[in-house]
Amino acid sequence: MQQNEEIRELSYKLHWGLELAEQRLLEETAARNGSLCVATPDGRIISVSAKELLRDREINTSIRQIVID
Repeated sequence: MQQNEEIRELSYKLHWGLELAEQRLLEETAARNGSLCVATPDGRIISVSAKELLRDREINTSIRQIVID
């Protein structure tokens, strides 16, 4: 039982760290008016403004928090 709890805690920490790294990447790139390459659902690779990605992320985070709360 304790092993499952440790795995869950490690998974949470990894997820949190990846979210934080992505947020920082977006913020730093947006501050330089840069863009990032992302994959679309149909598999195409496109360049998108970091500011636009940051706005979308903030909207999605707000929606996620509402659903969780």
